[in-house]
Amino acid sequence: MKMVIRLLAGVLALLGLGLQVCATQGVTGGDEGGARETVVLLHGLGRTRAAMWPLAARIEKAGFDVVRIGYDSLRHSPEQILAEVSRQIDACCANRPEPVHFVGHSLGGLMIRGHLAGHQVPTLGRVVLIATPNSGTPLVDAYGDAWWMGLAGPTAKRLGTGLESFPNSLPKPDYPVGVIAGTREYWPIRDLIPGEHDGLVPLESTRIDGMVDFITVDSNHAFLRYSQEVADQTIAFLRSGRFQHDH
Repeated sequence: MKMVIRLLAGVLALLGLGLQVCATQGVTGGDEGGARETVVLLHGLGRTRAAMWPLAARIEKAGFDVVRIGYDSLRHSPEQILAEVSRQIDACCANRPEPVHFVGHSLGGLMIRGHLAGHQVPTLGRVVLIATPNSGTPLVDAYGDAWWMGLAGPTAKRLGTGLESFPNSLPKPDYPVGVIAGTREYWPIRDLIPGEHDGLVPLESTRIDGMVDFITVDSNHAFLRYSQEVADQTIAFLRSGRFQHDH
């Protein structure tokens, strides 16, 4: 029972469930008539576009237009979420003449991969995946059938490491991808995930075949999106296709 309480406390704290799920969803962005390159930004599980505003502000300050995509991750299946995400991306960015880049935190990265697998982006630029479970997480394998896992919704239960999981159903990228992973373990579930991890996703699970570059940041899963270092590394990859490994 103590183990269940520890795990539940850790997962809920990492996901921030209940803190933002009632916030306004949808798309926000800069002036579409400008000549600046665009960055499409997607949040993770249990969040809304509001959770990405610190990273959005830093990317905008670096000279990009930012479009934040919002979606309901707690009530819908991955396929339903992907359909809504793709509708918004097509509406905002399908005809932009300047390069269109993508940045996703956690589940947002999987939705980016899903969208690009089924939609052409003629001016596609670069993609940054932040703490994305590209091979799933063993937490779902071990506890996916637990009653409290239902609090995270149907998509959370599809994020395991099996071949039938949503992450492993996605094709490998054929576009330039940089991966940022966290290495600070979250204490309530520190010993429940094998190997090095960010408190929710194993380090090795963030890696993906075909990635151009990979870097780690000393932060846990939930707070990577607030990190100045993550913002700096994201901007560096969007500009040059490489992270700053001497940062």
